[in-house]
Amino acid sequence: MSDPIYNVLFLCTGNSARSILAEAILNRVGQGRFRAFSAGSQPKGEVHPFSLELLKSLNHDTSFARSKNWEEFAQAGAPEMNFVFTVCDNAANEACPVWPGQPMTAHWGVPDPAAVEGTEAEKRLAFADAYRMLNNRISIFTSLPLNSLDRLALQKRLSEIGGNLAEAG
Repeated sequence: MSDPIYNVLFLCTGNSARSILAEAILNRVGQGRFRAFSAGSQPKGEVHPFSLELLKSLNHDTSFARSKNWEEFAQAGAPEMNFVFTVCDNAANEACPVWPGQPMTAHWGVPDPAAVEGTEAEKRLAFADAYRMLNNRISIFTSLPLNSLDRLALQKRLSEIGGNLAEAG
C-alpha cells in the first residue's frame, strides 16, 4: 500500500506573499508526500513581485503562483484538504469557510513582508525572513510521523510549530 498524499492549504488575507511562499516551499520540501495550495480571504489579484523574485532566485517553479480566493477550495470538486494553516494574523481571526473532511488546522503567523517600509534591500530582506520562517516550520511539519500520531498529539505538534520553537537557530 502506498503512502497517502496529504493536501495542505495555506491561507492569508491577500494571497500574494506568505501563503504563496509556503505553497512553493511545501511543494518542494514535501517531495511528493504533500500537495500544497494557497488562497486568501481577500486576494490581491496578483502575486507580489518580490515573492516571485525570491522564489525564482531559489530555483522554485513559479508557474503555479496566482492570487486566489479561499472560496475556490470550499466548493464542490475542490481537493479535500488534510491540513489548513493560516500564515497571517488577519486570516486567523476571520471566519473561514467550512472545509470538507474536517482538516487539521493551525495558525503559523509570520510577519507580512509586503507591509515592510524602507529601502528595496530592507523589503527584500523581509521576504527572505518570511521565507526562512516558513521553510523552518514546513521542514519540521514534513518530518512529523503523521501515520503514527493520533489526532490530539498531531494537533499539539502543529500548534507548537506555529510558536517560536520553529525559529530557533
